[in-house]
Amino acid sequence: MPSEGGDGVTAGLRIRIDGVDLPGRTCGSDDGMPSYSNIHVAVQCRGRAGELLDPQPGDAVSVSWTLECTVTGTDVKGPYVQGRPGGRFVYLSWGTVDDSGAFGMFRRAKLMLDAVPTDVLGAAVREGLLVGRLRLSDARGNPLCARVMPPQIAWTAEQG
Repeated sequence: MPSEGGDGVTAGLRIRIDGVDLPGRTCGSDDGMPSYSNIHVAVQCRGRAGELLDPQPGDAVSVSWTLECTVTGTDVKGPYVQGRPGGRFVYLSWGTVDDSGAFGMFRRAKLMLDAVPTDVLGAAVREGLLVGRLRLSDARGNPLCARVMPPQIAWTAEQG
């Protein structure tokens, strides 16, 4: 069981991101967006846009990533956590994968960790796992992008 993440005390925390309703392997052209094919989505490493955690195809039924983090107070840190205190987030990068396996990013979604309710974050620190569940398609069926906050993402604490 992780230690309490109160003032000044650092606690271990895992964050699991569960995505459903992915947009498919192709998008664009018919709605003014450029056309993309062989779309994949992955979690981007902090400070290294080209380093991605477990790229998943855009037509998967569901996707999931688990991130190892630490929490001090309400400040979440980890190798896949971006931004400054009070504005932390996780990037989901959307890109195309070419024949050589190279990932070419064309948009990103920012999962805003500062939008996690404080009581949910506290419970997640006690339980060991913070889970974010979201749809990965926007209203037009394209890859979700921009800032993602509740109600687009549901954050819960679970036994980890």
